[in-house]
Amino acid sequence: MLEDLDFSGQTVLVTGGAQGIGRAIVEAFARRGAHVVIADLGLVLAEALASELTDEGCQVDAMGVDLADAAAIQAMMSELERRLGRLDVLVHNAGYFPLTPFAQITPSMLERTLAVNLSALFWLTQAALPMFRRQGQGCVLVTSSVTGPRVAYPGLSHYAASKAGVNGFIRNAALELAAENVRVNGVEPGMIATPAMANLGDEDVNDDIARRVPLGRLGNPTDIAGAMLFLASRLASYVTGQTLVVDGGSTLPEV
Repeated sequence: MLEDLDFSGQTVLVTGGAQGIGRAIVEAFARRGAHVVIADLGLVLAEALASELTDEGCQVDAMGVDLADAAAIQAMMSELERRLGRLDVLVHNAGYFPLTPFAQITPSMLERTLAVNLSALFWLTQAALPMFRRQGQGCVLVTSSVTGPRVAYPGLSHYAASKAGVNGFIRNAALELAAENVRVNGVEPGMIATPAMANLGDEDVNDDIARRVPLGRLGNPTDIAGAMLFLASRLASYVTGQTLVVDGGSTLPEV
């Protein structure tokens, strides 16, 4: 079974891969043989991670991109194809979610949330398709969320709407692309201990959240990375159009 989690010879693109959940995903694929490309708005952080993993003997590159800009996405994907010639796994992990009460959400805030979280997924996947087609297969993975598709959280109406859209994309794109042997799946994280958790409150708030999770803790970025590895691997070769909830059981209680 371990050989099914060997990604040697494969190229994996991870958006938002410089820190938090994205960093764990990058490390997981890189340490299992993949040539990983980190696409991130924070190029300095991405390059630092790439350098760190390269020193370990991994193959990791960094590319700067603003995922709210469709033209920038196309340029980045064209450069990836020119330099590496292939893409096996596309992981759209980048997210934008400023905690904001509903009445205070501005047009620019909503537009950027939808552009980064949802629209970028369309443009990334479209740009990946020619490479997938040449190889006769491909895998698209998305970091969705339990917020939107399953639960609500105050101050995240714009984010929830984008993630509900992401789950709709997963199902429909999976159906349309199945004939080309391209699988599309997602992971719905619950509360994960990352720098982004600071958006939701102070340490006392996070401790209170952890106490209400049935498994008794916040998730770790590696919990999400493990789910991504499974969905990208041969172990999940018959899985498409699905989302895997990784939330410590937090969406199980009725009240």
